[in-house]
Amino acid sequence: MQLLIVDDEAHWVDNLAMNKPWHTLGITGVFKAYSAREALELIQANGIDIVISDILMPEMTGIQLIEKIRELDKSIKCIILSGHSDFEYAKEAVRHQAVEYVLKPPSDEELFAAVETARDQLQAEWANISSYERTQFTLRENLPLLRGQLLLGALRGERLHREEWTRKLESYALPVKFGDSWLMLVRMEEEFGQYRNNGQHLVEYAVMNIAEEILGEYAHVWGVKDEHGYLVFLLQLKSEGDSRRGDKLLEGLMVRLQSKVKQYLQGSLSIVMTEPFQFPEEVPACYRRSVSSFRQIVGDEREFIMVLGEEEKSPSHGTLESIHMPPLLGSLLEAGRWDAAEEKLGAIFGELDEHYSDSLEHCMEAGFLIAAAFTHIAHRNGLTLSGLQGGNTEQLMNGEAFSSISRLRAWSLGALSALRSATANEMNDTRSRYVKKVQQFAERNLHLDVSLRALADHVNLHTTHLSKIYKLETGEGISDYVARLRMERACHLLRASEKKVYEISAEIGYLEPAYFIKVFKKQFGVTPQEYRNGAQTT
Repeated sequence: MQLLIVDDEAHWVDNLAMNKPWHTLGITGVFKAYSAREALELIQANGIDIVISDILMPEMTGIQLIEKIRELDKSIKCIILSGHSDFEYAKEAVRHQAVEYVLKPPSDEELFAAVETARDQLQAEWANISSYERTQFTLRENLPLLRGQLLLGALRGERLHREEWTRKLESYALPVKFGDSWLMLVRMEEEFGQYRNNGQHLVEYAVMNIAEEILGEYAHVWGVKDEHGYLVFLLQLKSEGDSRRGDKLLEGLMVRLQSKVKQYLQGSLSIVMTEPFQFPEEVPACYRRSVSSFRQIVGDEREFIMVLGEEEKSPSHGTLESIHMPPLLGSLLEAGRWDAAEEKLGAIFGELDEHYSDSLEHCMEAGFLIAAAFTHIAHRNGLTLSGLQGGNTEQLMNGEAFSSISRLRAWSLGALSALRSATANEMNDTRSRYVKKVQQFAERNLHLDVSLRALADHVNLHTTHLSKIYKLETGEGISDYVARLRMERACHLLRASEKKVYEISAEIGYLEPAYFIKVFKKQFGVTPQEYRNGAQTT
């Protein structure tokens, strides 16, 4: 857990932060803030769990600080330290859900007891959030979506280990087993077009309910709508028997389904069903055959029922599998997952070498898809392949890159490397631009709000993201930079102007001159006036 100590008395903060065995309470990080504003910046940039704050500070009281903290994160636990035993202060602290109200100076026992209480409350809340019962409730609430996503993944060819399949089928309460299964694809025909812009999902839900009602008497039914608009059902017979009898039974149920949908929903269905296959290994291949059959055989026919047999299987020369299986190459490039993209290329070329070493067409298929993915990501980043590769693009234009697997492999890996380097440079340039914008804004507006939130709003980034970018690019935290900028500006004004100390304090963003003097002395060991006097005598 992370602890933040806030007080305008620097010696008090430093003593509490550095001289107490916080690790014995499970505290892994202790942060220090000498003002409420600095505290809010630290809270936004770090995962603070517990805040110990003085109640009377310049700019903002401890109670007001708690109000701001509640706006940022309601889960943070706050402890108030006060030199006042005034009942009104304590009442306000309780009203704002402070864990404890501790009088200064607290004994170690009092302070540790307060932090321990805050820690125990946090642990109890997170235990409740992550509890088994809550997880199960959330799972039940989202079960239809989770089941659908799992089936869609299987249709697309996403690979899961057998143990992972077993775990997910049990977790999602799916009565599906490894073994004989059928796929049924349903196309809702043109009569349902009237619902396209109003209630389409409800009609699809009705069709799926009717299908589950009719088929569910004899088979376990697992359905989802796919990306092509088909309703896809994976079926497994409840009673084991000859698969041929299963085909006949399911074919009769499909006729019934067509009839009931026609009767109750006034629309027609076309249906394609596969022959039995082994779940889950053969799901993607059977699904692709079914989709292909709708396109090649059913076509524009209506109220069609077709059961695929051996004669409808794909030609013996086969199709490339790895390039079409998720995650797709384009998705990996979009996400900047360069190592995974290189592994994807390795899988594609491994399949070409093993199964299609003599097929120019398969090499061309892979080449066109790889080149399209590379070109798309280059253009998305304001680049061109020709600009990145120079003369190597000629190999693509004249077809030389597709002439053999080895040449395509060399061209693809070269293009990937060029893209990776270019986008890395662009990322560094983008970070530099953000840092420059932040620094320019802070320099011009030091007398106004230059908190982390204000700076993040200026460059349209989340506070955490901006904080990380700035630290990566400069090696310095934003709050450290602003504090350093203020002190540098103060030193310059003290040396080069005759402005009063309170005027300089306001100009660099300190509303309370006394607080400015305290911070300045902590930084340089002398007060601003002493610094000015020393500068004038040298």
